[in-house]
Amino acid sequence: MRVAVVGGGISGLTAAYRLRAGLGDGATITVFESAERLGGKLCTVELAGQAYDVGAEAFLARRPEGRALIEETGLADRLTHPTKARSTIRAGGQQVGMPGGTVMGVPGSVEAVADVLSEDGRRQVAAEPDLPPVRLDGDVALGELLRGRFGDELVDRLVDPLLGGVYAGGADGLGLRATVPALASAIDEGARSLTEAAHGLIPTATSGAPVFGTLVGGLGVLVDRLVELAKPDLRLNTLVRGLTRLPTGFRLDLVGETVDVDAVLLAVPAPAARRLLVDVVPSASAALSEVEVASMAVVALALPGDAAVPDASGVLIGAREGFNAKAFTFSSRKWAHLDDGPLLVRGSVGRFGEPGALKADDDELVRLVRADLAELTGVTTEPIDTYVMRWGGGLPQYGVGHLDVVARVEQAVAEVPGLAIAGAALHGVGIPACIGTAGAAASRITSGLGADR
Repeated sequence: MRVAVVGGGISGLTAAYRLRAGLGDGATITVFESAERLGGKLCTVELAGQAYDVGAEAFLARRPEGRALIEETGLADRLTHPTKARSTIRAGGQQVGMPGGTVMGVPGSVEAVADVLSEDGRRQVAAEPDLPPVRLDGDVALGELLRGRFGDELVDRLVDPLLGGVYAGGADGLGLRATVPALASAIDEGARSLTEAAHGLIPTATSGAPVFGTLVGGLGVLVDRLVELAKPDLRLNTLVRGLTRLPTGFRLDLVGETVDVDAVLLAVPAPAARRLLVDVVPSASAALSEVEVASMAVVALALPGDAAVPDASGVLIGAREGFNAKAFTFSSRKWAHLDDGPLLVRGSVGRFGEPGALKADDDELVRLVRADLAELTGVTTEPIDTYVMRWGGGLPQYGVGHLDVVARVEQAVAEVPGLAIAGAALHGVGIPACIGTAGAAASRITSGLGADR
């Protein structure tokens, strides 16, 4: 059996690993990756002699898929969780501790967000439970819902910075049901206010288990292990320009050649998937055209070990606070295994629809991020080393009706034997969600090929 996996990120490599397990050593599994390296948004580089992630730097530990894959692939001894250093937020011109007692910034009580808001903002939050009961008719823009019930300040100071860290987008462009599904479910089940809905979810969200995890040596360790176990044929720097359905199987159109296979698993961003499906599954291609993407960059700084970076895991920054960066992670404070040697810091830049500082070249981007760091922390020390990683179109935006878009895509793809799709554009942008879609897609391929044998 010949299977093509298009895309060598965490979704594609997990799929290749699952395909190998399902099809055995006799199958030819080829991973086609347009870039010069594997890993996609998982990218570990050397910064001042340290292995350092300049893409995704952690995964949500409370979802089972990430931890399960790490344990299954023999990497459990490298698993680590954040220190007790607290995250902070820049709100209203001051830095305060990240409030607990919220669900993606939606508070379970006014007391939970009192430090982030002005007196007028607190009054609006306190009044929300007394508004007419919230009712959902399908999906709704998260920003529209929250601004209508809590006012602008909560969204601008807390919700948007939190969403910006996940999606590089703000509440006004994201849909409730795909972005905060638990909140939508609580309303569907009878919560009369957003405060009540959030309050009922908070005990689960603060159960005491670690929220995030990563790997000592960087998440690139997982990339390498998946390749080792999947044993795929690798085609790097290889763009798949087109896909054609044959009487039996598919034909991949590359530059200067074609490749025929029995099955294809697409694990690429929405724009690339849309392009490849335009002739094979036009309805899925059309649906994917509705998924917009955001660009961002990570500026990694290695500072002298005695640099006076705050004793915090990082700081989120609202769009209205006047900075180019949307967040800083003080990695050497956040992760114990990085607290030996240079002090490692990463600044994130880029919001959906606002290229801003992303238009600057790398040197200027470093300068802008350092200026933000100096204003926030007072640290002006010259870096020992720097690294700029740009993610063009790297983050899908889950707009209003996103779940319906995904359902249309998956239903249409399911009607084509030997074809499957995975990735961040579907059921979550985080590593565990991508692993989950990859497993489901690989299972569809192995089941279909098994039936053919």
